[in-house]
Amino acid sequence: MTDQTPPASPVPLFPLDPTGADRHHESALMRDLGPVIRAVLPGNVTMWVVTDYTLLTELSTDPRVGRDWRTWEALKRGDIPDDWPLLSMIRLNNLMARDGAEHRRLRRPLTKAFTRNRVERMGPRIDEIVTTMLDELPHHADADGIVDLRKHYAYPFPMQVICELIGIPEPWWPRFRELIDTVIRTDTTPQQFIDSQNERHDYFQQLFTMRRKNPTDDLTSALLTTPPEHGEEPFTDEELEDTLWTLIGAGHETSISLIVNATRALLTHPDQHHHIKTGNKNTWHHVIEETLRYDSPVGNFPARFPTEDITIAGITIPKGDAILAPWSGVNRDPNQYGPTANQFNIHRTNKRHLAFGTGPHICIGPHLARFEAMAALPPLFTRYPHLTLATNPTTLPPVPSLFSNSTTTLPVHLNHH
Repeated sequence: MTDQTPPASPVPLFPLDPTGADRHHESALMRDLGPVIRAVLPGNVTMWVVTDYTLLTELSTDPRVGRDWRTWEALKRGDIPDDWPLLSMIRLNNLMARDGAEHRRLRRPLTKAFTRNRVERMGPRIDEIVTTMLDELPHHADADGIVDLRKHYAYPFPMQVICELIGIPEPWWPRFRELIDTVIRTDTTPQQFIDSQNERHDYFQQLFTMRRKNPTDDLTSALLTTPPEHGEEPFTDEELEDTLWTLIGAGHETSISLIVNATRALLTHPDQHHHIKTGNKNTWHHVIEETLRYDSPVGNFPARFPTEDITIAGITIPKGDAILAPWSGVNRDPNQYGPTANQFNIHRTNKRHLAFGTGPHICIGPHLARFEAMAALPPLFTRYPHLTLATNPTTLPPVPSLFSNSTTTLPVHLNHH
């Protein structure tokens, strides 16, 4: 099974590691091969990769490049089987997989409902969740006094926030997390993929029935009751289902990784850890933005499809071929950040990054990710000023994913002197 026939000019073919074992080294190797290469994904599916920050920015805003998977030639030819697990990131029926007027129709109600104001209204509730979880952290310590900060803080906090925001009933939260895992992990089997898609459909149908009967102050109710504008068609149930599914996945997975990656970066850079203790609240803004650049929550993101043949850096990508966006890779591009691109530096002057993508399909919830990180990180380091890593950071196992860039655990001592 292959995405396309090899191009006439030799373009490097790079096998991506589906376990994400050494993502930044992998990104450096791809950059060394050239600004435009081809990567092999699990299942022997190939996609183009643009490894240069500036070129990827231009590609993401190019009107000749869309996100509609229906234009993917390999899929149309039947080269990609229906049970290919990574399809769940691509074959969606929502704004992420639409272009032009259809994209605007699906994005507009969401931007009206999922506002910064709605997130900020949750501020007191978010602070309450954080305080409760910080209180409970010592109770999660093992016999050696080690607490897994990812499991007991970075994961449950944003998961709870996004579920409350969307209106997912609390008894469903643990199962939703497991279902999201089947999407982002590359060790999901085809059968697990199919089962998870069916199960999440059943959950959402129950949710829509409940909210149509009894609307509450949540995103689901808002999207079900917001009348469409300009004579446009309202969301279908399938579009709403895929929209909320993506919001849950993106709305907590990125925040988990941001909290984990920022904590790990500070605990492995003592000088900058010390600086945040003496700095003001604004220092945390620099920590969050530099983490988003240095260790972006999203590693690689599929897929874009040219609507005509396009040429980038002298290489022609045929119409309908798939292009993978290596967000975490380009955020360490030396052409953009100079010789210190691989260093964590909260004092860096160039704070621009592509952690949330760019162009018409830029992430819809960066305000939520930043708000959650600002709510979670300062209180953690204030409450536990002697926080230290309980293991060698180089041995922390990565999330087995092409997409999620973080570690599966973050063992710490809360009060280690």
